Amino acid sequence: MNSTPDAETLRVDRWLWFARMFKSRTVAARFTESHHLRINGAMVTKPNHGVHPGDVLTFVQGERVRVLRVLALGDRRGPAPEARGLYEDIAPPQDTTPRLQPPGRRERGTGRPTKAERRAVDRLMGDTD
Repeated sequence: MNSTPDAETLRVDRWLWFARMFKSRTVAARFTESHHLRINGAMVTKPNHGVHPGDVLTFVQGERVRVLRVLALGDRRGPAPEARGLYEDIAPPQDTTPRLQPPGRRERGTGRPTKAERRAVDRLMGDTD
């Protein structure tokens, strides 16, 4: 890299890929274009937006809200321990208690309820025919 003032910046899509937040750079670029990423509180819409050390990135990934402080820019997409050195996770701890399913709902993949189970659910929900 050259020694211009922009030498300490990196495209946000490349940084997200280097930090292993996304599986490919294309996915990181599409995510950035979808208006779901904020850098220092400002919405980012272009994957070529520059990231500097010290910037704070906020975005939702799965069911988690990620808040990351950029510590380093990185030169490559390396192994996971190297990628974790590029950022500091400053998000508040997530609630890890399992969510209870509302009555009458079955977990996915458990199949159809039996007749007895369906009647029990109907009684619980107050449905009487």
